Amino acid sequence: MSKPIVAVVGRPNVGKSTLFNRLAGERISIVQDTPGVTRDRIYVDVEWLNYKFTLIDTGGMEIGTEDIILKQILQQAEIAIETADVILFVTDGKQGVTDDDRQVANMLRRTKKPVVLAVNKLDNANRDEMAIYEFYELGMGDPIPISAGQALGLGDMLDEVVGYFPKDKVETEEEEAIKVAIIGKPNVGKSSLINKILGEDRLIVSNIPGTTRDAIDSPIEVDGQKYVLIDTAGMRRKSKIKEEIERFSIIRAVAAVERCDLAILVIDAQEGVTDQDTKIAGIAHERGKAAIIAVNKWDAIEKDDKTMNQYLKDVGNELAYMSYAPKVFISAMTGQRISKMLELIRIVNENHALRISTGLLNDVLIEAMAMQQPPADKGRQLKIYYMTQVSVKPPTFVIFVNEKELFHFSYRRYIENRLREAFGFVGTPIHFIVREKGEKD
Repeated sequence: MSKPIVAVVGRPNVGKSTLFNRLAGERISIVQDTPGVTRDRIYVDVEWLNYKFTLIDTGGMEIGTEDIILKQILQQAEIAIETADVILFVTDGKQGVTDDDRQVANMLRRTKKPVVLAVNKLDNANRDEMAIYEFYELGMGDPIPISAGQALGLGDMLDEVVGYFPKDKVETEEEEAIKVAIIGKPNVGKSSLINKILGEDRLIVSNIPGTTRDAIDSPIEVDGQKYVLIDTAGMRRKSKIKEEIERFSIIRAVAAVERCDLAILVIDAQEGVTDQDTKIAGIAHERGKAAIIAVNKWDAIEKDDKTMNQYLKDVGNELAYMSYAPKVFISAMTGQRISKMLELIRIVNENHALRISTGLLNDVLIEAMAMQQPPADKGRQLKIYYMTQVSVKPPTFVIFVNEKELFHFSYRRYIENRLREAFGFVGTPIHFIVREKGEKD
């Protein structure tokens, strides 16, 4: 089940980034840093009272501005609002209600989405009590007084936020379908790829009703298998402001990856792997999603007998942390290898949900330890007692050892490689949980 998405919005200088950083620093469960993945502070995973959700930061919204940079910031905020399940509307309690607050409130009201109104910079409950009341005029329900700087009132605010999360997401038409997110930076051919798939197969399932973001979902059935293709292309942009363009694609990717079973990272063959590609790929990798790397516009490349091998090597070096992801060279324009890619989706999806019995796992583990002895450090030898699989999507294994500190990254990678040799796990990351014998959950 995908994590809910919460967008932090408001006019400039109300303390949105301070609030975002406060939540990121104290209530966060970030996946450990992965080599090769450049982190982007636009989004962060937060946990509160056993609820896990993704928080998206936005720039200050100035509605009606003619400034090109401020227009881009507003457009980026609109995308965050479109993808969000709950909107956290931040205002400035010291300054009071402004015309900009009213304009933001009017826009949020039209979205029909749940909004939590936080009145920031109120660090003295007695002195600032009266400042709250004027914010009722925004028509956003009860204002919640907070101080992001002093970490006051954040618990009440988060209680309100998680109260809007759906208790149970019921999926009907999508249940049997493989949800595939088409991700990548702008103008690599994501929409063209979807259009080619839809145009060639012509067995389109009826549209899925629901939220605004369902408008970019394309259900389709091919050879009896249902898919939902999630497009992340979003709005067309003319701006050359690199940072804001990255924010567009990353926000889209976060929302799509949260909902998908499998992500296809589309790379432009003419440009090769860029820094933005590695950022977007890292989102899928960190969330444990199955992945395929599709090198698009392959028909436009001049080739000899070494071109593909060299390209595979380059992609492998730049995306080394996703070595498990199969690569396919396609052309969204001509349809080259599209059918092969659809077959690959089915294979990878099966591997993502693959479950191995404890007996077979430990046979492979014993053989692996016989071939390469567990490491030792200062006279202490790592002992691995046994391993068991605890979940799928991604395949996750608990390994019981004598001392966790002795289970070094290199030996973990060795065990992972032995599992891949034995069982495949094509296209899916593998997660390990290391516990000392007798350690509680």
